[in-house]
Order: sequence, then structure tokens, then C-alpha cells
Amino acid sequence: MRRAVCIIALVVFCSVLGGAYLAQATTADDVKALAEKALAFWKAHGKDKAIAEFNNPAGQFKKVDMYVGAVAFNGLILANGGNPKLTGMNLLEQRDPTGKYFIKENIEVAKKGGGWVEYSWTNPETKKIQPRKVLVTRVPGEDVYISCGTFK
Repeated sequence: MRRAVCIIALVVFCSVLGGAYLAQATTADDVKALAEKALAFWKAHGKDKAIAEFNNPAGQFKKVDMYVGAVAFNGLILANGGNPKLTGMNLLEQRDPTGKYFIKENIEVAKKGGGWVEYSWTNPETKKIQPRKVLVTRVPGEDVYISCGTFK
């Protein structure tokens, strides 16, 4: 009887944890909402304040497994909420583990009006390379794009 109670308690505990994890899982709509919020913040507060806020890992642009980044069209990382240490680095020639030049692809997508890009990248939460899907949005009037994504 005691063993059965322990098993039931373990099942309930795992169900609660699994439910909490699923409740935190992000959707494409979540990504889009955060990207739109980031672009609105940039427009309202300017480049410097936006970059500072995007680079803040405890700030409003870091949610569950989503974070916002900003990249100049020359490949210079202006902000990376998942890893602010990348700020100031030029990743134009960076490839993901599959060989994809994802920054170049992001730039091309941004120049065409924006859209979704998929590549593999290190998840700042798990420290493992995982597939990532990002929404790329050009900042109007600037040769800069904002990216926001989630890990699959």
C-alpha cells in the first residue's frame, strides 16, 4: 500500500512538472508578440536603450526560451539576450553545425521584409545545440534586423 501511494505521488509530481513545462513552451504567436514588442520599444526609446534592454538577460525581452537580438546588416551583433557576450562580434561568416550561414540568411530575409529562419544554435538554458526558429524583422530606416526565436 505504501509503495502504491509513493508511485501515485511520483506520477502526480511528474504530471505537475510536465504541465508546468508545457505551460511555458513558446509558440510562433509568442515569438511574434515579443518581436513586435521589441520593435515598438526600439521605435519609442531609440537604438541605444533598445540594445541595452535586449542585452539584459533578466529584462523584458527574455522569456522562457525566447530572447531578442539585434544585428547590423554587416553581421555585427548589436544585442543578444541569450548571450550578451556576443555583442560587438561580427558573425557574418558564422555557420551553424549543419554549415548554414544563418546570419547571411537572416539579413537576406530582413531585406525582403522579414520572415522566419531556421538554424541550429546553442540554447542558453540547456547549453546544448538545438534547432531554433527565429522571426527576423528589419528596423525601419536602419540596416539592422531584430530577431526573436524559440528552440524546438
